[in-house]
Amino acid sequence: MCRNIKTLFNFDPPATDDEVRDAALQFVRKLSGTTRPSKQNQHAFDHAVEAIAASARELLDSLETTQHPRNRDEVAAKAKARSALRFA
Repeated sequence: MCRNIKTLFNFDPPATDDEVRDAALQFVRKLSGTTRPSKQNQHAFDHAVEAIAASARELLDSLETTQHPRNRDEVAAKAKARSALRFA
């Protein structure tokens, strides 16, 4: 899985549409092997991003959990600490 795609479920505040679209874009880039499609492939690339973003939003909206929502700042701080240990 692409490391740039982050978990978007069960956060307070919930994931924004921009975050969902960014994750979809990273996924399509990974699948296609390109960050900038040719003009000939631009429509297919954009269509795939929008379709995956819509599916991802539908998934996130339909998931349920009994866990309390996670705090974005705490999760980011833990990730930063892990990164500091790894690259120290």
